[in-house]
Amino acid sequence: MSSESTDVWTGWYRDRRGAEAIAVAVHGREVHTRIRGIEYEGSGLAALAAVGSGEALAGCVLEWDLPLPVVLAGAEHQATLCCLLTLGDRGSDGRPDRVDLSLTLHFGGAAYTSGIAGGDFDDALARIRRQLPQGADFGRGLLERA
Repeated sequence: MSSESTDVWTGWYRDRRGAEAIAVAVHGREVHTRIRGIEYEGSGLAALAAVGSGEALAGCVLEWDLPLPVVLAGAEHQATLCCLLTLGDRGSDGRPDRVDLSLTLHFGGAAYTSGIAGGDFDDALARIRRQLPQGADFGRGLLERA
């Protein structure tokens, strides 16, 4: 059994057919979720594909919140990272024709946003990190597993 931990975040899946609550599980560098009875997995949320068929998730929006502690002046403070991932319609290669990721960190009464990033979670987090008050940084828990 692996010593890597599994994080589970709840959120929403939306497409033209409606919305449904989902749970996103991250184990190591693998992401798993179930949408309308179909299991999806991938190396990241933008790379989710149906188990068995390999059909990429496309034409939808995924939203989820996760706790992301922020360390400032040696003290850890609770913060929430709100994530919005838009996967465009399926392109000719079967993959989404666009991947848009937007992150917003709610911390200390302020909202720090990444703007629209091309699906790169690390890049979006780096944009937010540059906006934090001087001396503030993310707690390490999420970044080690992201």
